[in-house]
Amino acid sequence: MGTMTNMRKIYVCAPLEGDMAANLEKAKLYARYVLLCGAAPVVPHFYALVVDEERPDERQKAIDAGLSLLWLCDETWAFGEEITPGMREEIRFCKSLNIPVRYVKNARLEENM
Repeated sequence: MGTMTNMRKIYVCAPLEGDMAANLEKAKLYARYVLLCGAAPVVPHFYALVVDEERPDERQKAIDAGLSLLWLCDETWAFGEEITPGMREEIRFCKSLNIPVRYVKNARLEENM
């Protein structure tokens, strides 16, 4: 077992709606990027795997659970070329908590992987 460290916790802010399967795969890539940068990825996308997205009450619980993770994070990294409405909400919440937001475009991701 490795040495216990206090890694920075990075919230992965990335699209989920639309092509959910493809976006979940991208979230895995983003989490790997964060990990390889020496930080602990916090990935709210996991909740989409455990709720029925067709049920608004369950979907809202998943959104709320994801946002609650921000309280634990040191920083948020917004991935991709597009900022979706869901990402905008997460970024707005970060600003209210004074959590820094870093934007990671696909080209930067590719050159560092």
